[in-house]
Formats: sequence, C-alpha cells, structure tokens
Amino acid sequence: MTKTNAMRLLEQAGIPFEVQRYEYDENDLNGLHAAERTGMPPDRVFKTLVARGPKIGPAVFCIPVSTELDLRKAARAAGDKSVELIHVRELLPLTGYVRGGCSPVGMKKRFPVFLDESAELYDDIGVSGGERGVQLRLAPAALIAFLSARTADLTLAP
Repeated sequence: MTKTNAMRLLEQAGIPFEVQRYEYDENDLNGLHAAERTGMPPDRVFKTLVARGPKIGPAVFCIPVSTELDLRKAARAAGDKSVELIHVRELLPLTGYVRGGCSPVGMKKRFPVFLDESAELYDDIGVSGGERGVQLRLAPAALIAFLSARTADLTLAP
C-alpha cells in the first residue's frame, strides 16, 4: 500500500488514523459515494473545499458530504466579507491535489482551515487521504490541533 503525503505527515506527528480504501467512479466523485463505499454515515465524512476571499486569500473548508457550504458563513468564519470557491482547474496547482482526492492535510502551502462544528460531535470522522479512493478516519480533535483549524457553522440550513 502506497502512502500519501497526508498519511506521512500524520504519522510523523504521531496522530493515529485508519486508512479506508474504496473503489471510486471517475464519473461520480461525489463525497456521498465515498461515504457509501466506506460504510461511514455521510454526516461523518467530510469533503474538502477551497475558497478564496479578498482578505484571507485561499482557505480550506471541510464540511459533511451531505451538506453544502454556505459562502456567507464561510466568509464570516474566515473574517472576510466574502469568499468564492476556486475553479477546479486551480485546485491542483494551488493545493497539489485533484478533485475527489483533496485532503486538508499536506497541501503545497499551509492555508487557514475551517472545519464544520458538527465534526466535534463524533469520536472520529473521515477526510480524504490525498488521492481518489482513499479516506482517513481520525479523531476530529487531533485533526483540528494538527491543522490549527477553527470550527464554525459552515453549512446551508436544510
């Protein structure tokens, strides 16, 4: 099993995690597919989105795959007046990751990270392992500490 950069960094930091590999469909990179394939509830599998604000610049937002990012809440959490999701073609050059395999751990540069506050309700959550078909299951508190992430309500109300 090859290790991703995200796995190496977590190991170096002594953070316990479990690797979950799954078959992915190139035509269905939706996070709900990852939740289904790993057997985790969708509210415990977090997708990684990258947005940009005029003051903060690029920032990372992790939210449950069953939800959508509320850009106003994201901007408020980031202390900016607005944020917009980056275009998918910017993802690889900016983060080093591709769509469907973007991890909040191990990006090319260290960006501010915001994790939806719902993560704190669980003993463990899933985040991308840094490539398609790989999820890392770990304690949200460990992820928050490692990334110096801030938690906030980031999702659209149902």
